[in-house]
Amino acid sequence: GDVYKRQGENARLMNIMGAVSVADIVKSTLGPKGMDKILLGMDGQQGVRVTNDGATILKGLVMDNPAARILIDASKTQDDEVGDGTTSVTVLAGELLRNAEKLLEQSIHPQTIIEGYRAATQVALETLKNLSVDHGADAEVFHEDLLKIARTTLSSKILTIEREHFAQLCVEAVMRLKKENAQNLDLINVMKKIGGTMKDSFLEPGFLLNKKIGIGQPRVLENVKIMIANTPLDADKTKVHGAKVRVNGIAELADVEAAEKRKMREKCEKIIGHNINCFINRQLIYNYPEELFAGAGIMAIEHADFDGIDRLAMALGADILSTFEEAERGAVKFGHADRIDEMMIGSDSVIRFSGLPRGEACTIVLRGTSQHLLDEAERSLHDALCVVSQAVMVGGESSVIPGAGASEMAMAKAVEEAAVRTPGKKQLAMIQFANALKMLPTIIAENAGLDSNDLITRLQAAHFTSTEKRCYVGLDVNAGDINEDVVKNLGITESAKVKRCVVSYAAEAAEMILRVDDVLRAAPRQRTM
Repeated sequence: GDVYKRQGENARLMNIMGAVSVADIVKSTLGPKGMDKILLGMDGQQGVRVTNDGATILKGLVMDNPAARILIDASKTQDDEVGDGTTSVTVLAGELLRNAEKLLEQSIHPQTIIEGYRAATQVALETLKNLSVDHGADAEVFHEDLLKIARTTLSSKILTIEREHFAQLCVEAVMRLKKENAQNLDLINVMKKIGGTMKDSFLEPGFLLNKKIGIGQPRVLENVKIMIANTPLDADKTKVHGAKVRVNGIAELADVEAAEKRKMREKCEKIIGHNINCFINRQLIYNYPEELFAGAGIMAIEHADFDGIDRLAMALGADILSTFEEAERGAVKFGHADRIDEMMIGSDSVIRFSGLPRGEACTIVLRGTSQHLLDEAERSLHDALCVVSQAVMVGGESSVIPGAGASEMAMAKAVEEAAVRTPGKKQLAMIQFANALKMLPTIIAENAGLDSNDLITRLQAAHFTSTEKRCYVGLDVNAGDINEDVVKNLGITESAKVKRCVVSYAAEAAEMILRVDDVLRAAPRQRTM
């Protein structure tokens, strides 16, 4: 078939337009006063999702425009790497492209713009490094820093009303993890239960499994040895479909049944032979085996959901078994818990495992009035957990920078100062890069319904006249004014790693889109009858 071409200016404009339009979609969710979006039927069903999370919104978009997809990918990467800052990446990349368009109109070559952007990115990242403060060594101050980071992340989300409460939950949950697996958030189980208000959410040390304990079995066990399995316990049905057993009379049929029952019993006895007192199966446990287990005083939990069981196995430090031969007894790792009991959350009962060998596992129980609210709360919480764990983990970054537009403005200032000293056309590109950085505080102010022109010019003046090495002047959207020191007065700090990723990913995405001069589309095949 033919290949459609869009050449030169035309293709580039199309790409830039596409990317900018994506940025404009999520623009209004930026900042503490950002609005939420409803995504209708974007999850395949006609489901409703209410969200403020840039990555979630963009994942749901189906875009034809190739450049728009690049931006969507950038925000996805940001989500996977650091968890927060997904909207900022998209908006910054969009602004960089919008400004590049102005330069292209002055017929400056895209490669020149890219060079300028590259130089500007270096300067911006250097500035970030100088702005950041690291309290990793001082435990108390560091704890306070983590709380501030969590608060800042939550302040633009639905949890903002209870952000004090949730910031505490996040930091506590992450601090339970050992440093070497802080980025492994699987040990933090988030359980959503409808009912109550958000304030009722709490952190439960130990592990909660969303199941009920079987009938006629012990309700509370102390000092438990647990086996986790993924095995069918229904051999009391002839398994092969379409297998026919021909019998001459009822008596023989009873023999067949007895044989099956015996087979079942053997399997159960093997399991009981491991002298455990709690058996958790991924699949169903039928009445007969359940009877046997209850007789042996073993608590049997059936049909634990798959996510749950993987996590549970990790938290209990157990293997998931599928065969129970006697020879294997020495090699099997069993789980251990000091106590298993039932606990009520609202009107539901869940099984609580406490005193686990890896003391770091915990469950955050989210309460709320509706499923949508809970889903969004979970996403917000996930962002905050990611950001905090990035700061705690080994090889992570414990340094923090001022939020509220202070770091963006400081970067813009540094880039502009570097630009003025750079001869040639690159200078123009660097200035546009600085302008794009300034757009982030501008948008935050606009979303709060403030006069952005007035505020941002004042903010800029404050930064350019400041004599201090680290300038912490930023926006206070609640008071609608600028603040001398956002860290000290408002406690708005952000993780340096998040900001660094935002700047570098956005610059890379923009660079990639600028490099394109042709869009080649394969023509759809001609249908022949």
